[in-house]
Amino acid sequence: MSHPAIVKDNVAVITGGASGIGFAAAAAFARTGMKLCIADVDQPRLAETATKLSSVAGAGNVMTSAVDVSKAESVMELERAVCARFGGTDILMNNAGIQPGSTLFAGPDNWQRIIGVNMWGIINGSRIFAPGMIARGKPGLIINTGSKQGITTPPGDPAYNVSKAGVKAFTEALQHELRNTRDCRITAHLLIPGFVFTGLTAKGRTEKPAGAWTPEQTVDFMLARLEAGDFYILCPDNDVPRALDEKRMLWAAGDIIENRPPLSRWHPEYADAFAKFVKGE
Repeated sequence: MSHPAIVKDNVAVITGGASGIGFAAAAAFARTGMKLCIADVDQPRLAETATKLSSVAGAGNVMTSAVDVSKAESVMELERAVCARFGGTDILMNNAGIQPGSTLFAGPDNWQRIIGVNMWGIINGSRIFAPGMIARGKPGLIINTGSKQGITTPPGDPAYNVSKAGVKAFTEALQHELRNTRDCRITAHLLIPGFVFTGLTAKGRTEKPAGAWTPEQTVDFMLARLEAGDFYILCPDNDVPRALDEKRMLWAAGDIIENRPPLSRWHPEYADAFAKFVKGE
């Protein structure tokens, strides 16, 4: 049995839905007979996406919209368009994200764009769509795509880490707000993908690395965990089992508790201690 929001004729809105995890989710929802709104900044790919999804869901059940999720006005227009076309939203998947790379002391434009899309996109989507979703009085989902990097914060891409750490904190606060809102049947969930082979992670590669999951595998796992009621949807991959993810996250929290240097597992003085911790020694 699927989640009660994932049913025929319900409406799903997916940002970043023209490729990768977003498109895989849209295809899965289409197979259940849902109506779909795919939002993305890539207009040519949006047209291709509409054609592909219409063959499954029917042309009348698919709409697309060119949206910059970092801009609240653009997201407001999206919400109004969905209401006008389909009457409202039952599932919102805030999935749009970018990872162009970042350095700590580079100019501010790249930082602002990464945080604008990855974090403000999720804040804008949730704040703008949630009131109408609650008012429908039906079971519904807000799924925000985070990242393991927002929890373990490895060195090398600080702007991305900051944006995804913000997504984690925001989604936790969102779920707390929803569960304390009278007559609310909407729940929030944090999708935490593992290594997924998408345009975001391909970096010039044309074949999926053995360690990576496909977007479809990730969405299948997400749907199973939504049915189980998970808030944190922590995805493994072919290289990193969940047990190792848990060790990394525990060690990251331990930096605070033990007053170790930040990111101590990459500090040479802690290399042996971290290796033993992972092994359970």
